[in-house]
Amino acid sequence: MAKHACSLDFILDCVSAQHDLNAYLALLKLDGTLCLVGVPEHPLAVHAFSVIMPRRNFSGSCIGGIPETQEMLEFCAKHGIVSDIELIPIQQINQAWDRMIKQDVRYRFVIDMASLKQA
Repeated sequence: MAKHACSLDFILDCVSAQHDLNAYLALLKLDGTLCLVGVPEHPLAVHAFSVIMPRRNFSGSCIGGIPETQEMLEFCAKHGIVSDIELIPIQQINQAWDRMIKQDVRYRFVIDMASLKQA
């Protein structure tokens, strides 16, 4: 994290679990923005000096409907923005849940819906 401090323009935070927002805010450049779309169960603490002194923005957004999602996907495709995921077949859903409980997950799980035909 220290290597990337003050280096990012934008962070889209999709995490719905408790996490330290201040650590991620420290990654933003001057006038950078962290936009929260995940909804954690409990309030998240944001230290005033994480946003005031380095002039960073903290915002939130509803995820949006189909037109907004399509616009976002087109923007990402145009600018080469990708995400790291772990694609799993539906048959491994119980193992994925066990790994989440053990905190043995590095990337978001995405279920390959084509694997439903094999179930």
